[in-house]
Formats: sequence, structure tokens, C-alpha cells
Amino acid sequence: MTQTILALDTATEACSVALTHLGKVTYLDELSPRTHTQRILPMIDKLLAKANISLQEVDYLAFGRGPGSFTGVRVGIGVAQGLAFGAELPVLAISNLMAMAEQAYQTEGATNVIALIDARMNEVYFAQYQRTEQGWQELVPEQVCAPEKAIEQFMLGDNPTVVGTGWQAYSQFSEEKRPLVVSEITLPSARYMLELAKIAIAQGKVQQAMEIEPVYLRNEVTWQKLPHKQ
Repeated sequence: MTQTILALDTATEACSVALTHLGKVTYLDELSPRTHTQRILPMIDKLLAKANISLQEVDYLAFGRGPGSFTGVRVGIGVAQGLAFGAELPVLAISNLMAMAEQAYQTEGATNVIALIDARMNEVYFAQYQRTEQGWQELVPEQVCAPEKAIEQFMLGDNPTVVGTGWQAYSQFSEEKRPLVVSEITLPSARYMLELAKIAIAQGKVQQAMEIEPVYLRNEVTWQKLPHKQ
């Protein structure tokens, strides 16, 4: 039996929703850095209407749990909790860094991926992943750090592919001379969270709405010092 999964993401400048229903995947992606709260629900409604189903007919709700902008992550978890409570949906929290690794795997065949999201203040959200038969394995765990510290942790045995806005944001990365494949993938998309959601379901990593938590990596106090940043 095929599962109907709705995914949403607002954790970065990108705002996206995706749906798999009856084996068909549909999705919407927009670049809307400061209008996520206005755009995300209409985008969900549009996708459900296109599939001719209601939210109550969805089996699982997946969402980008971070890391990303403090405001964007909060919007995503708030919308996910609201929808999940209202429709009594089980929830799957998906890493935004891993979502970009999954995109690199699906579109470029990458199995070793360095994911970097610009975290501002001369830092990046960073992790490195290896694709296995069971899904993605963390080679380097998610963290927020300076570009130099990220470079020190790169595991370069299989000529990894680099994804995310962090690579272009800091000159330290462009000075890296070791063999790397730099992808054009810069931001996560809910489209690639669907496969990660299926893996999470198979692994029993399903949560209830009241259990889900955002992943900021950087603490809230730091973000409060930058109210002008998303």
C-alpha cells in the first residue's frame, strides 16, 4: 500500500512543499526569504487541491526541522505542529542538511556529501554524509562552526560532493585545493524530504506533534542579538 506523505520546509530562504500520493510526486518551490508565513499554507492548499485530497487523507507529515534561519525553523515547526494536531497526523522531522544530500544523490548520484548552509557571522551549518543501503550515515555530525573548522573535518576519501549556500559564502572554501565536486544545489527542498521520510517511517522514527523539536544548532540567545536577520 502506497503512503501519502506531505512535506514542507521553511528553514532557509527557500519555501517548499511536496506530496507523494498514489505513487506520484508533486511539489512547489519558491524563493521567498521573508514571506514564508504568508506563502506556506496557500502552497500546501494548492498541492492538496491538485491531488484532489484533503489534509485528513494524508498519512504522514514531514517537515524541515533545521538547521536554518531561526525564524524559518520556527515557522516550519509551528505550521507542522498546527497541521498535525488538526488532522491527527504522525510527524517526521527531517534534517535540512540531509535533504540536500538526498537531492545530490537523486540528481547527481552522489553518495558522499558535504552539506554547508550559511549560518552568518562567519559560521556554517555543516555535516558530512555517506549513503548506505539503510539510508544516510553521518560521517561528521551536524554542527555550527567556522569555515576553517569545517574544512579541518572534511573526509575526502571518495571525492565528496559539496552542497549548500555555505560554500559560496566564504572565501575559505574556495581556497580548498583538495579534490571536491561542487554541486549547484544550494538550498534544501521538501521534494527530497519525501524519500527521507519513507526511510524514517521504515526505521520507526515517527513522532507525534507534541514531541517534535526544532534543531537550531546555534542557541536562541545568539539569534536574539540579530533581530534584523531571518
